[in-house]
Amino acid sequence: MNIKITTPLTSNKIDKLKAGDFVNITGTIYTARDAAHSRIYNTMLKGEKIPIELENNIIYYLGPTPAKEGKVIGSAGPTTSSRMDKYTPLLLNNGLKGMIGKGKRSKEVIDSIIKNKSIYFAAIGGAGALLSQRIISSKVIAYDDLGTEAIRELEVEDFPVIVVIDSEGNNLYENAQYEYKLS
Repeated sequence: MNIKITTPLTSNKIDKLKAGDFVNITGTIYTARDAAHSRIYNTMLKGEKIPIELENNIIYYLGPTPAKEGKVIGSAGPTTSSRMDKYTPLLLNNGLKGMIGKGKRSKEVIDSIIKNKSIYFAAIGGAGALLSQRIISSKVIAYDDLGTEAIRELEVEDFPVIVVIDSEGNNLYENAQYEYKLS
């Protein structure tokens, strides 16, 4: 069963999602990778305004390939989430509610997810061409000089993800290994 949610990502929506749930997201999400995270983090440390609103939003760890003619975006597969781990607790403490990426997260990030009642989703690595079909618009809104790592605002429709770490800290990667060993 797929759970359908529409952004913004409110606490009521997050509370209902559990590790292992398949979710289709519709609405606005933002992209940011390593270089954009570094700029956002340093800007926040200086007490200056960042170019996106974090409150109840989702950041997709994505640096898409260039769009082919007639397409909204190029291949849109997730990047490895752990590369954003040193920046993530500050973003979560300032209202970010969801992240989409791939791979494990640090203990500090998991603790921050629990503290801030946030959520971590995984998108399927290697499926970027298929994922791009769920993106109905894409526009660069900040850090254009970073090229593919610029911050983009995406409109998505039924964007497929899996809840990896829910707001209570249940972790699909750990639970699945444990359950496999029991079988």
